Amino acid sequence: MTFENLNLIEPILKALKTEGYTTPTPIQAQAIPYVLQQRDILGCAQTGTGKTAAFSIPILQLLHQQQSEGGQRKIKALVLTPTRELAIQIGDSLKAYGKNTGLKYTVIFGGVPQRPQTDALRAGVDILVATPGRLLDLMAQKYVHLQHIQMFVLDEADRMLDMGFVHDVKKVLKVLPEKKQSLFFSATMAPEIMKLADTILVNPAKVEVTPVSSTANTIKQAVYYVKKSDKKNLLIHLLKDGEIDRALVFTRTKHGADRVARDMTKAGVQAEAIHGNKSQNARVRALDNFKKSQTRVLVATDIAARGIDVDDLSHVINYELPNEPETYVHRIGRTGRAGASGVALSFCDAEETAYLVGIQKLISKSVPVIDNHPYPMTAKDFAEAASTVAQKKRSGGNGGRSRWGNKPAGSATTGGAGATRPAGGPRNGGGNSSQGNRSTSNRSWGNKSRTSNV
Repeated sequence: MTFENLNLIEPILKALKTEGYTTPTPIQAQAIPYVLQQRDILGCAQTGTGKTAAFSIPILQLLHQQQSEGGQRKIKALVLTPTRELAIQIGDSLKAYGKNTGLKYTVIFGGVPQRPQTDALRAGVDILVATPGRLLDLMAQKYVHLQHIQMFVLDEADRMLDMGFVHDVKKVLKVLPEKKQSLFFSATMAPEIMKLADTILVNPAKVEVTPVSSTANTIKQAVYYVKKSDKKNLLIHLLKDGEIDRALVFTRTKHGADRVARDMTKAGVQAEAIHGNKSQNARVRALDNFKKSQTRVLVATDIAARGIDVDDLSHVINYELPNEPETYVHRIGRTGRAGASGVALSFCDAEETAYLVGIQKLISKSVPVIDNHPYPMTAKDFAEAASTVAQKKRSGGNGGRSRWGNKPAGSATTGGAGATRPAGGPRNGGGNSSQGNRSTSNRSWGNKSRTSNV
């Protein structure tokens, strides 16, 4: 299967060739023909499988084929997405794939002045990429008019619900024309996601290319048991490995991201943090520096988990495990993209073992443990952590709940998916597998212009 087999027009095929793309990913091969047939789509695919191209390429083709000369451009396609980073990424895709079509797009999101966005809207655009808050704001100010929408895309629907945007999405849906083509994409299909899809789609074609919430087979995963106080030193130790040319490091909190970035900088490692409290300009600058390898380590909160697409990203490191197992899948999906290989390393302290159990249950596999490192946890470390949780429980802290299943300090701790850990910590052996194959993607997204001819 090649892109030529998908009946794409020459302007798009030429752009794809320029980008170095010849073979579509499974979701692209399945979804593009349905979209070109103007069918509604219910798409389920994990992050990194090429969903953005699966909808942006056929949208560009359909709109290009109906272009007319002269007259004010009206918004005919709307792509609604949860985060600023992901909106920028979609805009970059439209720029890359549609540069020979003569179509125009713009990307709107909050956290930046609205003037450049409203100027672009006044000039006229064919495709609008938006986050919910800024879209509703500009609709209220009469800058955005959606009565001419022919195609609507709801991207990362599960993330949209997780971030509390469901009511905003419903407000947008109310003003869209009843007759339109709708494309619904999500990494998971929980009951609440299906309920939302049922209100949007009409007789949709269903596209599902991978098991829900699975990790790509091309990603080599490993976990280090380490005390919370030793995580900084372990990260510095791992970064001495020259094979890790760039690493995307995840923390649970904004404060934690800033702290880790400062610690790495003090250790002589070029590092920057990216999270919701940073200005949009600072976030774009940090991401650009990382993509250009001017920054070796980018420390991020989960706002970036689905919005960062970096060529040849060899390593993702979970400095702190996420408390939602699905988030782990989205985080490590930043590497091993488009069939390339990658490495995902996770640090797990004693209080995070329950999170690891949940992750391994979700992905239906054990994450290999690396014991051969300078900061391994001991039986005493696990016992002290268990004692701390027990004290919190007796005093009413932590909701009266032990984070690792109310097991006493001397009992076995289940590692999930067939793995078992004694209270003394990780099993012996495992070797040092911090090195791994690098991603070999040829993707190039271009510059970050907010408004552009595509």
